[in-house]
Amino acid sequence: MEIQRIQLQKHGDHRGMLVALEQERNVPFEIKRVYYLFATREKVHRGQHAHRHLNQLAVCVRGSVKLLLDDGTGPTEVVLDDPSHGLLLGCMVWRELYDFSDDCVLMVLADQFYDPADYITDYSDFLREVKAAMFVEDMAACLSR
Repeated sequence: MEIQRIQLQKHGDHRGMLVALEQERNVPFEIKRVYYLFATREKVHRGQHAHRHLNQLAVCVRGSVKLLLDDGTGPTEVVLDDPSHGLLLGCMVWRELYDFSDDCVLMVLADQFYDPADYITDYSDFLREVKAAMFVEDMAACLSR
């Protein structure tokens, strides 16, 4: 699965803590877009899509949120609740965000500008596309042997 939890380096002392995010250092791509979610109402689900090409780093800078993630091989649940941890989400990963704490602020860094054509918003369509891509990869691996 194109998902990786990364530990972000914390710097601090008695005055407080700081985490720096730097492209192509602890963010493994060029940052072209940053957005954040906050004031999400109780029982709201966000996301519910995948991206064909976009890579992202999600950091819950305050509070907590649960993510249901699926790369076509089955879902897994991840909790983000520590601002010194990031979650790298590669392309073709279905994501659904829910159980936002009242104080949740989720920041997302992306390697592409917003492009509505990059979104897959129907789960069945996502599964068809990801299975087709897996088939092509398997065929390429067989032919290279």
